[in-house]
Amino acid sequence: MRYIRIITKRELAAYFSTPVAFVFIAIFVGLTGALTFYVGRFFDRDQASLDGFFAYHPWLYLLLVPAVSMRLWAEERKSGTIEQLLTLPVTTTQAVLGKFIAAWLFCGIALALTTPMWVTVNILGEPDNGAIAIGYLGSFLMAGAYLAIGICMSALTRNQIIAFIAGSLVCFLFTMSGIDLVLGAFRDWAPVALVETIASFSFLSRFQSLTRGVVELRDIVFLTSITTFWLFATVLFVDAKKAG
Repeated sequence: MRYIRIITKRELAAYFSTPVAFVFIAIFVGLTGALTFYVGRFFDRDQASLDGFFAYHPWLYLLLVPAVSMRLWAEERKSGTIEQLLTLPVTTTQAVLGKFIAAWLFCGIALALTTPMWVTVNILGEPDNGAIAIGYLGSFLMAGAYLAIGICMSALTRNQIIAFIAGSLVCFLFTMSGIDLVLGAFRDWAPVALVETIASFSFLSRFQSLTRGVVELRDIVFLTSITTFWLFATVLFVDAKKAG
């Protein structure tokens, strides 16, 4: 844990050592506010609820989270510092976890800065604060799953742009897999079991369940399992590059 903490502090400090971190946070907070109050017509809905706020999170994460993760391994490989990092007395797993936790904390900070919206709906009405809290938890877990995918894509290339595009594409596939437009292409010929399996991999449906205040163990397990799988894949890819 000591080495994971050291790497986490190093990576988190690296985010805030440049203006990029503050620009990212400003964009995230600004977009969530604009989408909630203007595009989502918060005041026209006449409801003390953050349903409209959470509805845009999967789509914002598709672009913003891969932007956070794209540099984590690609930059190390491009600059040649990956060899220095892996020669230190740390395992690949510790390095991967340290980088992931730092990026996840960074996303958590950005998410926490949107809590004034939570305060706003409490001033305007009497919302279901339990459902909102679960929505925030679901959003944080979903950001972690997006990050794990993005970090894995970053480990495959030294080009940050390629890592960003690949991460966004894979996250997009997971997000869209549960919508009717996608499932309709399979229903005419594929077995019901296959269609249900494809639908079960959707971030969108899992997250929507949580934003309604419904905590189902299968949704939590799904998001944590996806995160674990892609982090494990990252360890394998980094080890393979190290051996090569």
